[in-house]
Amino acid sequence: MLADGYVLRPLSADDSPALAAAAARNREHLRPWEPSRPESFFTEAGQREVVAGRLRQVELGLFDCWLLWHGDDVVGSANLQNIVMGAMRGADVGYWVDHGHLRRGLAVALLQHLVQRGHDLGLHRLGGSTMVANFASQGVLRRCGFEEVGRIPAFLYLDGDWRDSLLFNRVLHDGPPRG
Repeated sequence: MLADGYVLRPLSADDSPALAAAAARNREHLRPWEPSRPESFFTEAGQREVVAGRLRQVELGLFDCWLLWHGDDVVGSANLQNIVMGAMRGADVGYWVDHGHLRRGLAVALLQHLVQRGHDLGLHRLGGSTMVANFASQGVLRRCGFEEVGRIPAFLYLDGDWRDSLLFNRVLHDGPPRG
């Protein structure tokens, strides 16, 4: 459940200006956990490209993208990404919260939303990964029923180096695939 004054909406083509402002505002906050970004990423034009690419992936059924709003500001996002149907029926989760809106239960609410979306889409499992030093995100995953299942050395190139990641998994149901 979201705190008062917050709204979660699907990503739309009109969101580029607010996303550019959020990216600029959170540049240092998110830098340790994300790949290196070109300067264009922090501009409205750059975000138009990002949004267009994501919306293509949504159309293909590979992504499910949501933005967290507080007034006119984007203050977070929640995504199911790498959605695979067939025998696997799974996806990876991704989420972030604006540095000015931490400690309000928003990351947990975003991840709970993704778990519900996973159910709605008929997925069997959700996975998540965090850098070893990202204790806050690991706590969010655990609070939402994800279990740590392993560590992958040099998994992602983030903040200028190959980083180990901890992997988490949540099985949504044990029944046969739906749909």
